[in-house]
Amino acid sequence: MIIQPASSLKGTLSIPGDKSISHRSIMFGSIAEGETRIYNFLMGDDCLSTIRCFRQLGIHIEMCPDSILVQGKGLHGLSKSDTILDCGNSGTTTRLISGILAGQSFTSTLTGDASIQKRPMNRIMVPLKAINAHIEGKDDSYCPLTITPSTLTGINYASPVASAQVKSCILLAGLYADSPVTVSEPSISRDHTERMLKAFGAKIETEGKCVTVHPNSHLTGREVIVPGDISSAAFFMVAGLIVPNSKLTLKNVGINPTRRGLLDALLEMGGRITCLNERELCGEPVCDMIVESSHLKGITISGDIIPTMIDEIPAFAVAALFAEGTTTVKDAKELRVKESNRIDTMTNELTKMGAHITPQEDGLIIEGGYPLQGAKLESYDDHRIAMSLAVASLMASSPSEIENSECVRISYPHFFEHLKEVSMYD
Repeated sequence: MIIQPASSLKGTLSIPGDKSISHRSIMFGSIAEGETRIYNFLMGDDCLSTIRCFRQLGIHIEMCPDSILVQGKGLHGLSKSDTILDCGNSGTTTRLISGILAGQSFTSTLTGDASIQKRPMNRIMVPLKAINAHIEGKDDSYCPLTITPSTLTGINYASPVASAQVKSCILLAGLYADSPVTVSEPSISRDHTERMLKAFGAKIETEGKCVTVHPNSHLTGREVIVPGDISSAAFFMVAGLIVPNSKLTLKNVGINPTRRGLLDALLEMGGRITCLNERELCGEPVCDMIVESSHLKGITISGDIIPTMIDEIPAFAVAALFAEGTTTVKDAKELRVKESNRIDTMTNELTKMGAHITPQEDGLIIEGGYPLQGAKLESYDDHRIAMSLAVASLMASSPSEIENSECVRISYPHFFEHLKEVSMYD
């Protein structure tokens, strides 16, 4: 994809459905009893992997013109797949479905693409084994994973990382345990699982950084309206701030408190972002955003805000390139085990454009104010890297070329069309 520098950005965009919530709506609808109808579902490759896996497990899922219809069969209604479950590029599918499969009465094997087969799965294997799940992986840590039936037991698990995927995996396994399962985290990660399980009827209790699920919860199918994904809105939030003379309206953006770290960080930098029409959809807070060109200043982000914006840090790094002074990202070592090593990939590619960026073991140091030039850039087949580089390219002195840009299908299939739609050129 070739990205031309833009003189301004103008227009209104409806942000595609939240990837995390779309995944969960299919999973929870499948293990609930009765129909679940999902609106604004994200038709990205990752979420389609979740649909494919649950169809293999015997769930009827229908693509309707305006929605997705899931015919749930209850907690124990899944059936053995005839073939290996292929999770594609989706870490969420792989880790969350493992928790559900740990409680089934049949053996399952799941795998994914080359990227998934390099991502660490011991972070879910360790707690699953602690509740007596039988799960084995390649070299004790990687896909393919094989899960065989066992009797799951309650546990108090202190997770060493703040990860919604890890927390959700354990909570879903807890639905099948013989007594309550509690997960505590060093910081609070996104809470879509807790909110949605409660909406489906599960008995969930949250106290501080601890979440407890009670077994044998009765889940009932329901209507789900998926908010727009703030992780997708992130690219246009940053673009609207850094490109001169810009004003964008972003509709229906989810602003869950455990996901709004980027919004808070950009506001701290001096970003002109106004939230209007704040409301709730199925227990999830949403708003419409107006984003305008701004004079940004460098800040330091670390600690508890990091889990609330971990997927948005590549976009945040682009904003930092155009901020006055130094921006520092700390406590974000988790970036090294995403679809790519995002600390290294962002450093490598932005440096090609003339950015002054220094990688750290757990983050980045970014010096703002240096002009960017167009370059030939690599996405590393990482959707968030591709879109972040596209945003940076809007402010380069000449066009940039992004290799393997089709990976944006994973979370934002129409990203480049939307970018072209709002971009103005001299």
